[in-house]
Amino acid sequence: MIRKQAKQFAPAMMVIVAGIIIAALTGCPTMDQLARSVAAPGSQPLDEETIIAGLKEALQVGTRNAVDAVSRTDGYYASPLIKILLPPELEKVGEKLIDLGMEKKVDEFVLSMNRAAEEAAVQALDIFVDAVLEMSLSDARSILRGADNAATAYFEEHTRAELASVFRPQVSVSMDQVGLTRLFKLIMDTYNAIPFVEKQSFDLDTYVTEKALDGLFTVIAGEEKKIRTDPAARITELLRKVFA
Repeated sequence: MIRKQAKQFAPAMMVIVAGIIIAALTGCPTMDQLARSVAAPGSQPLDEETIIAGLKEALQVGTRNAVDAVSRTDGYYASPLIKILLPPELEKVGEKLIDLGMEKKVDEFVLSMNRAAEEAAVQALDIFVDAVLEMSLSDARSILRGADNAATAYFEEHTRAELASVFRPQVSVSMDQVGLTRLFKLIMDTYNAIPFVEKQSFDLDTYVTEKALDGLFTVIAGEEKKIRTDPAARITELLRKVFA
């Protein structure tokens, strides 16, 4: 009977994460039913404590994978999905400067924005870990029974504001270190000195910070999809036990 139940519920299990691994079961209204559905043939059903521990471990593994992916060199810049491009508000600035033969400076500007995001992203891991550790049983149950984006939504709600407050000063420091602040001033001064153009100003710190966060959560969403479908992503014994 247990083998039959496991076979019946296995296709409905989804590992949902904010970059991660989570189980979301369709038509499984109680944790007791969830426990019975993931028990291996001939074994005792997993208790709620084990299942929640597996969920939290999944969240920590997944967020670490996401942070590692975006914080390495070219984590943002080489990704078509999350690369930080010239702000729409400055597209006219970029086009005009390219017309003036400054395409290399514009390219350097885009590269520097992405380098600043990569530098800042390393600080996200501790915030994600704290959010997981502080997660209540009620939160965990809601994620387990929630929609496919339940984990991502949880992290967005509980960490984005704190991440922004940490990212912004680091983005500013990183932009100074990679020369972006100086380059941005050069680009804006050059553009604003052109006769008859409308003078432009822009909050670059906020733009890079928000785009860095958008990219991070995009990668988390990608992690959840990968781990839902790829057993090889379940790298610990507990994860294999809970999500097998």
